[in-house]
Amino acid sequence: MDAGVAQERGAELSEFLRGRRARLKPSDVGLVDHSRYRRVPGLRREELAQLAGVSMAYYTRLEQGHVHNASLEILDAIARVLQLSEAESLHLTHLAGPKRPFRKRPATRPRRVRSSLCHLLDSMTGVPACVIGSRADILAWNGMAAALFGDWSQLPARERNWARLIFLDPGYRDLFVDWEHKASEVVSYLWMDAGRHPGDLQLSALVGELSVKSEEFRRIWARHEVQNKGFGVKRMHHPLVGEITLSFESFRAARDSGQVLITFHAEPHTPSAEAMHMLASWGADATAAGAVEHSD
Repeated sequence: MDAGVAQERGAELSEFLRGRRARLKPSDVGLVDHSRYRRVPGLRREELAQLAGVSMAYYTRLEQGHVHNASLEILDAIARVLQLSEAESLHLTHLAGPKRPFRKRPATRPRRVRSSLCHLLDSMTGVPACVIGSRADILAWNGMAAALFGDWSQLPARERNWARLIFLDPGYRDLFVDWEHKASEVVSYLWMDAGRHPGDLQLSALVGELSVKSEEFRRIWARHEVQNKGFGVKRMHHPLVGEITLSFESFRAARDSGQVLITFHAEPHTPSAEAMHMLASWGADATAAGAVEHSD
């Protein structure tokens, strides 16, 4: 692994483990809590190491980012003690698990959404749908997505990115009723991507740009939260049809690592469903951009 990338991943691992250790109280893991005698929040390193069945010296090296080839058994034990979610456990494995073949990802390598997936998008005339790739890039969408979120074809290719839209476009702050939650989801996606693809130069550039331009991005990024939100509910305030509540579902595209199809739908016979019908009539005239070439 490139020395610079190894150092960066070591720093990410250290930050992640320290943050997860600090959020646990001794009572959370069955220990007696002598709170007033503790000088640091959360579990101590020695407590975590003992509960996970590893030596204090080994865990200290791991938390300092000096271990990059930990066994899955050790990482599973640490994840159990830290009470990590499935997504957090996977992220820990990406950061510290057995080594994988590594190469820096090139700055430009064309990638297209498969034509069959584009045809599927076009056929979903009443359902907003889009394909998201690495770094939260928006790769393809249909007319209903353009009606709901705005016509992304009018943006330069590099700006078709959820992170840039959420943190740098005021219109998206107004669109999402719980903007903070949406912003946290997008940052979590970037953290997961960083763990899966070390050395991604464009991801590093994106994080750097957003850190400079958005204080809120810096704050949320520093929390190092990871989650895998494959489904859920979003409340939005659309400028044309008002407040709507939509469920979303995510489907990973077969054989296309990093590409995810996301759909949005309203519960039948609700005001939100009526609002979506209104948007559908307008969305028929909106630009259905189909697949767009995007660097990877």
